[in-house]
Amino acid sequence: MLTTLAVTNYRSLRDLVVPLERLNVVVGANGSGKSNVYRALRLLAETAQTGIVPALAREGGMDSTLWAGPETISRAMQRRDVRLQGGPRQDVVRLQLGFASDDLGYAIDLGYPEPSRSAFARDPQIKREVIWHGDILRSASTLVDRRGNVMKVREGRTWHVSHQHLNTFESIFMQAADPQRAPEVLTLRETIRGWRFYDHFRTDADSPARLPQLGTRTPVLGHDGRDLAAAWQTIREISDAHALDAAVNDAFPGATVDVHNLDGRFILHLSQEGLLRSLSTAELSDGTLRYLLWIAALHTPRPPELMVLNEPETSLHPDLLPPLARLIGAAARHSQVWVVSHAPRLIAALEDQPNCHTITLDKDMSQTVVRGQGLLDRPAWHWPER
Repeated sequence: MLTTLAVTNYRSLRDLVVPLERLNVVVGANGSGKSNVYRALRLLAETAQTGIVPALAREGGMDSTLWAGPETISRAMQRRDVRLQGGPRQDVVRLQLGFASDDLGYAIDLGYPEPSRSAFARDPQIKREVIWHGDILRSASTLVDRRGNVMKVREGRTWHVSHQHLNTFESIFMQAADPQRAPEVLTLRETIRGWRFYDHFRTDADSPARLPQLGTRTPVLGHDGRDLAAAWQTIREISDAHALDAAVNDAFPGATVDVHNLDGRFILHLSQEGLLRSLSTAELSDGTLRYLLWIAALHTPRPPELMVLNEPETSLHPDLLPPLARLIGAAARHSQVWVVSHAPRLIAALEDQPNCHTITLDKDMSQTVVRGQGLLDRPAWHWPER
């Protein structure tokens, strides 16, 4: 389980260190930085998936994602005694992301390359990556240390150079996950690759979830929900069919959901009291279909170590938010869960769940801060030096 998330110089997250629990609810006003926290977590996941540099490029490049405010914020600035003025950067450009967990911690530091004639002079480079054991980075707890092109691995009390020619635009997870030479890299890579993000289920008239789809065993619902019926049938056959039925009844009393098999193509049908026939997913409202997608996602037979839900209340009627909170609370018994939301009713219902940790974000001098977090409340965190 992640215990700390740390970010510096990413959009409005100038210097954010957040403590984490089993069930985390990120709340705040519009523009407070909720989406930036979600994006930062996704960027961390990209270190072990498609690559963090391409992910930054999709966001507009490093220039677009760097903190745009002053490098230092003086007390005079905080009191508004001094007018903010732009100017050239004086400090070394750093975009840093990291987390600590019950077992391993990880931090990555990105910056610009040295001046050259290359056409990729603005392409971000990975300056430093570190993996350590425990909750805080210390010299004695460091297991893997990458500086530029060179990666070292601890062997007892000594260090061994395992790689000398790493690409500076790819993380160690993409180049050095070796079970013999660097088992910690492989372990952490597979952990991060298992993180699951749900931020947009398609429910429009042409969405794949509304149409029959070829049925194959599906323990993990796709991010767009196209394999809903196959995932539903998989849960019925290899997981908890009773919990699935109970979740439907909790949201739609008296209703049942069945999977119709049309020559190998599956589609869901919802039966409700008072109707002479069942309704296929093509006939359901956006909210009803979206809720069935959440049931399938949160009852996965293969729970991830981390599941992140971005505004799950979208398109749902307020009466469905308490049942959704109960679904999320049940999922948090098997996975660490993040929920980013601005729906008061969902937030209140989640806060009734065991071990719910609410993170309220505010803006101060355009930077995102955790409401009520003083110096003594902030988790201990050390960034690796270049």
